[in-house]
Amino acid sequence: MQNILLPVFYLPPISWFSEFLNAENEVAFEQFENFPKQTYRNRANIYGANGKLSLIIPINHNGNRIFKDIEISYREDWQTLHWKSIKTAYQSSPYFEFYEEKLKKIFETKEKSLLNFNIKSIKIILDMLKTEKAYSLNEEYIKNPEQIDFRDRFSAKSPTDYEMAEYYQTFSDKMGFLADLSILDLICNKGPESMTYIKNIK
Repeated sequence: MQNILLPVFYLPPISWFSEFLNAENEVAFEQFENFPKQTYRNRANIYGANGKLSLIIPINHNGNRIFKDIEISYREDWQTLHWKSIKTAYQSSPYFEFYEEKLKKIFETKEKSLLNFNIKSIKIILDMLKTEKAYSLNEEYIKNPEQIDFRDRFSAKSPTDYEMAEYYQTFSDKMGFLADLSILDLICNKGPESMTYIKNIK
């Protein structure tokens, strides 16, 4: 077994799940880091009709910088907007209807903290994938942790360095395959085969 330190993302990309669900990895979630902007911690990429679409959770700028203290802003109804965008993007995908009720639950409650919201969403996704995974939350921020450090590994800005087989996506006929989108893209398009796909990522 190897111990890894993972950041906690919003509807994480497929590469994140390949590390999280790897049976060899014992996972701790990072909750004490300074909140970095423009990362998957509060954004997820899906495949919309015009290509890659970023869904961003707005946060309250109240001076808190520690990730576990970051609060979600509900000044605008982003939950309805995100759900509408997901529905528009995936309603014609093979498995959307199958998972719709569970997916919808992600957007039905208002969590105060981004950390709690993300963890709750990950639990719903694990249920959809019909799998379980134990994890712990770290107890302090350590710059050079003993675990393998994945906190800066997944970039929302640059292409993934994980190798992924192409699969059919709703709009790929028009714009080609987009690798390493949110796990939702995989689940809606591959359904029960998603776990096998995740296990084959290098």
